[in-house]
Amino acid sequence: MDLEAESAVSVDTGKLKDISTSCKKLLETQKEIDKMEDALKELKEEERIISEETIPNLMQEAGVSMIKTEDGKTVQVSQFYAARIPQSKQGEAFDWLRENGAGDMIKNIVSCNFGRAEDGQATDLVADLQSKGLNVSQKMKVEPMTLKSYVKTEIEKGRSVPMDLFGVYVANKTTIK
Repeated sequence: MDLEAESAVSVDTGKLKDISTSCKKLLETQKEIDKMEDALKELKEEERIISEETIPNLMQEAGVSMIKTEDGKTVQVSQFYAARIPQSKQGEAFDWLRENGAGDMIKNIVSCNFGRAEDGQATDLVADLQSKGLNVSQKMKVEPMTLKSYVKTEIEKGRSVPMDLFGVYVANKTTIK
């Protein structure tokens, strides 16, 4: 549109008021969402403390690992495991896994027009393709659930795993059924 045509367009001031009102309502709604999200974060933290600290500590003090409530619910405390390799420690973590017989957990994905390969073959393939002038990307990862299962098994067998390297989090968790 040129300036003359633009100045000839008439604007319905009633619609501008509706737009303004709707914009204010949108901003109020967004503020309310932010408040509710903050409240939800607080509730989740409170739930975590009760589930991972308060109830397990009380049950340990009472010398029980499971109880049945008056209304028939079963309360049990068990260990919970979480693990995630931080991006900054990925190379070191992969080296540790390989050196400790768990290198097969590492998925090595070579992206090119024709697929992927295994760890050693992927490295050779990437070098070969790059030497031929092809743009290849290589990504290695360990599936989070696989790592979690591995860490849990190793800890339960009494074996040592580098907790910080794998971002290991072990806590008690209360289950009510």
